[in-house]
Amino acid sequence: MKKEKLSIGIIGLGPIGQTLAVHFKLAGCDVAITDLDRVKLNLIRNEGIELCGKIEKKTFIKHVYSSIEELLEHDFNILISAVKAYHVDSILNEIEHHCKKEFFLLSAQNGIDIRKKYTRHFGNSKILRMVVNFAGNLQSPNVVGVSFFNPPNYVGSVDDTQKELAQQVAETLSGVGMQTCLTDSFVIADKIWEKTILNAALSPLCAISGLTMKEAMDHPDTLEIVEQLLYEAVEVAKAEEIKISENFVKLGLRYLSAAGNHLPSLAVDLMNHHPTEIDYMNGKIVEYGRKHYIRTPLNLTFTNLVKAITHNNMVKDSNG
Repeated sequence: MKKEKLSIGIIGLGPIGQTLAVHFKLAGCDVAITDLDRVKLNLIRNEGIELCGKIEKKTFIKHVYSSIEELLEHDFNILISAVKAYHVDSILNEIEHHCKKEFFLLSAQNGIDIRKKYTRHFGNSKILRMVVNFAGNLQSPNVVGVSFFNPPNYVGSVDDTQKELAQQVAETLSGVGMQTCLTDSFVIADKIWEKTILNAALSPLCAISGLTMKEAMDHPDTLEIVEQLLYEAVEVAKAEEIKISENFVKLGLRYLSAAGNHLPSLAVDLMNHHPTEIDYMNGKIVEYGRKHYIRTPLNLTFTNLVKAITHNNMVKDSNG
């Protein structure tokens, strides 16, 4: 019997949220979206969402809501959270407060231990986890410049109870060119660590130096820093019994070398005086390093520098 099309809700319309919205809509799914940015929502209502660069697609979304409360009135079976990691707790509190029906939550955040935030609010059987291997920047509020896509993405049920639903998500996205693979709960945990390690090796360096990802990877001095950050993180991951390939550092450098000539989101957040996801990236590597008595001096340095700059920005902003 033919499966019914997925009905998707999406909270958060940064590059990840908009890219997923376009692909689910083009796959024939019913898609409903929301974001805090009213200018962005109005542009999407009037002009649709456009992807350019490595992926060139455009579509219009019919159901554009001005709040999470309004979105939750819409009928969907999967709610995708594509907000930054530091917004997850407040988003989940709001979902829990306004929730009136049953649905599954798909976490599309980067970072280690994000799953724990979801399972504190909802049962394991309700949670899917996705690791995305594409990235980009907003060229305008409703236009995403996709700088790279290194397929596949990965999706899985955090306790393996919803494999069929996760498989449908993977097949739906793959069917419109967004190659996505189903994995089990153990592999998805490994992939989360791998992606976080890669982000942690480059994002804070770009944030502090102002170099784009390509510029950082092209210069031998910064490339050496990236390599050492990878070695530190891999040692921690192995101590945590994460399955990391023996040649992961070399593969990671190759992966990062394919990154685009743009700033990663953490760098953009720091430059715009916004909070960053450093605590869920390099900060987690430091945390788990301490657990296993492994020194992580470079990850600690970048964690503390980003946090210090963020604090200083907040003080300046509060003083006008």
